[in-house]
Amino acid sequence: MAKTQDTQLWALAHAERAALAEDLAGISEEQWRHGTLCGQWDVEQVVAHLSAAASIGQWRWIRSMLGARFRPDVHNLRRLNEHLGATPQQTLEQFRAIVTSTTAPTSDTAAYLGEVVVHAQDIRQPLGLPHVPSIEALTPVAEFFARRDFAVPSRSNAAGLELKADDGPFGAGTGSLVTGPTLALVMAMAGRGAYLEQLQGPGVETLRQRLAAAK
Repeated sequence: MAKTQDTQLWALAHAERAALAEDLAGISEEQWRHGTLCGQWDVEQVVAHLSAAASIGQWRWIRSMLGARFRPDVHNLRRLNEHLGATPQQTLEQFRAIVTSTTAPTSDTAAYLGEVVVHAQDIRQPLGLPHVPSIEALTPVAEFFARRDFAVPSRSNAAGLELKADDGPFGAGTGSLVTGPTLALVMAMAGRGAYLEQLQGPGVETLRQRLAAAK
């Protein structure tokens, strides 16, 4: 990846982190305990996970994965617990501290932008918070997700389907058509079935079956 593009992707990630921090500043104590689209984690745990992900470089990530016997769930839980504060406000302050971080285990910057985008929506969608990331942020994430399985099996979820955004330039794949907002395509590729209702086309049922089978 060219250095200029990498810098642009980090700037977009920083903007999305800052937007999430602003949204979280106004939520209640009860909302901090609300469920999210990210498995069993509540809002505070997802925020702590984002802080952890922005605080671990390659060698520490390798040591952590070795210690977890290459079980990502164990690794993620251990690291997020390190970034939970005594109160949700402390957890939020730790998140604010990493807003401009460029620390990551690999050079796959689009994937780390995707992590921010997806987990922010994991929080916002259940809470009814209205923020939609920019098309400039969503498009490289969608392109990366369609091309590679990384932290989520996005390429596998999209295999044999033609994905086409109706609000931006993203398009990928061949096969049964799935159309809709870029955000919904990103979230569906990431395995979030809650966004399927925003998609249309003959390929949606295939995508629905794949996400249901993965639960």
